[in-house]
Amino acid sequence: MDTILETKDLCRYYGADPQLVKAVDHVSIRIEQGEFVTVVGKSGSGKSTLLHLLGGLDYPTSGEILMEGRNIAAYGREEMAAYRRRKIGFVFQAYNLIPSLNVWENVVLPIGLDGRKADEAYVEEILCAIGMEKKKRSLPNTLSGGQQQRCAIARALAAKPAIILADEPTGNLDSRTGDEVMSLLKTTAKKYGQTLVVITHNEEIAQTADRTLTIEDGKVVV
Repeated sequence: MDTILETKDLCRYYGADPQLVKAVDHVSIRIEQGEFVTVVGKSGSGKSTLLHLLGGLDYPTSGEILMEGRNIAAYGREEMAAYRRRKIGFVFQAYNLIPSLNVWENVVLPIGLDGRKADEAYVEEILCAIGMEKKKRSLPNTLSGGQQQRCAIARALAAKPAIILADEPTGNLDSRTGDEVMSLLKTTAKKYGQTLVVITHNEEIAQTADRTLTIEDGKVVV
């Protein structure tokens, strides 16, 4: 398989001595095209910081982040924003839906922000795949937690990104709904040929991945 995402000696530090926090500390990893990788570790271990760096939500203190061979750590703000919109689909624990927009509008919003027209047939296909085709005119406050997370998954998929990054996507859901959401994430990522990276505290989810990365004190450990 081809490597789609790679870090080389990646660091993200906050503060200064003696209060220096090494959130990500000399991390070198490789993620292959189409792989399902989980990232596990205790609270404060650096999991979310690593995910934010991979997704272009934050800049590293030092090191490289190579997306299809290009170092995104060297990108300017506008170039990084374009990278996030076109290459990365985010799924967060908190859903992050806009309350005043219905399901369809939430799903296609990032595409419009990128100045592109949504592939409506593709969006319809995604909504059908996740069982939300009858809810596309519904506002978020009329949806259950599971339905809101399904909407967030559809939004992540709609722009046809290369990678889906999910930060505790089942954290606000009961176990049954969480299992359904994870199954959807894995199924849709595989169907649309996307790489899936998931942060989780759930050991059962981690065991279903192709590979698990464990982080302790900002370092990836075997």
